[in-house]
Amino acid sequence: MLDMQDMQDLQHAPLMLDIAGTALSDADRARLSHPLVGGLILFTRNFESRAQLTALCGEAKAVRPDLIIAVDHEGGRVQRFRRDGFTHLPAMRSLGELWMQDAMKATQAATALGYVLASELRACGVDFSFAPVLDLDHGESSVIGDRSFHRDPRVVALLAKSVAQGLLIAGMGSCGKHFPGHGFVKADSHVDVPVDRRSLRAILAEEAKPFEWLNLSLSAVMPAHVIYPKVDSRPAGFSPIWLQDILRERLGFGGLVFSDDLGMRGARVLEGREIGFDEAALAALAAGCDMVLLCNQSTVDDGAALDATLQALMDAQAQGRWQPRLESEGRRQLLLSEKSPLSWDELMHDPGYHQALQQLP
Repeated sequence: MLDMQDMQDLQHAPLMLDIAGTALSDADRARLSHPLVGGLILFTRNFESRAQLTALCGEAKAVRPDLIIAVDHEGGRVQRFRRDGFTHLPAMRSLGELWMQDAMKATQAATALGYVLASELRACGVDFSFAPVLDLDHGESSVIGDRSFHRDPRVVALLAKSVAQGLLIAGMGSCGKHFPGHGFVKADSHVDVPVDRRSLRAILAEEAKPFEWLNLSLSAVMPAHVIYPKVDSRPAGFSPIWLQDILRERLGFGGLVFSDDLGMRGARVLEGREIGFDEAALAALAAGCDMVLLCNQSTVDDGAALDATLQALMDAQAQGRWQPRLESEGRRQLLLSEKSPLSWDELMHDPGYHQALQQLP
């Protein structure tokens, strides 16, 4: 736990960024050592082998020991590392299908999945995975689809809680996404600006219920790049109404709030106009995000957008347009587990890991 002296020494590091290759370049090291950078998100292009991934994570931690190294590693079609010993994890829908046959077996399988997911990642030096998905399966969303556990928010909440328990056993936090729910809209916020025209009452009664029920279980939440016009004209990730009034105050969530990727189309249009990465980052932080993600920009113009966004944050801080938040940095630090991970060799001989493998759906 952080003591008072630790809290006083914290410097809010709100940006999580990416790198282009399988090892750190000099430019990567410079960015990761920047005081406003607090996270590194990895993708499939950053993976060649377990040994290489472990070395890469070690390089990054040598630059910044308190860096959060994260990845989208849910299972199914969203799993960045699939070779060289990584277990092919099933899509979340398979747990919902198992629930319909045997609810208790499904919760046991969900815990096993979370444990396998987290223990394999942590054995290679990865701290955090953006999972689980809490979106409901309305059968309409192309981007959610089988990433969702179920249509029933009660089933989603209980299975997600079981996955989070498995993650926690292995020393990893959890991230519920995409608040208050992305499953009802057809459009994909990676390439479009989805709009959900339901009322706040309807959304809170169903879509947002898993977030309410899991407000003590989740380490983090990621809002959707979806506009809910009956609540706010801004997407949820840029809305103080959604993030502060509803998520924090009404639903009682106290963990870290990540933005979704600011490079997505749904994050680049604000109140009808195109915005840049720097404006998107500042808007998300002002709305209540603790950390903002800027992904897949290291491969474009040598990462010019990353450098420009860092400069914009520094300028905004110097001009008083944005102020770092001590509580946000405290939440970020809490995602770094104090539990030492098993090495891969230790994991391969761990009875609990093998038992969990046998319980996967």
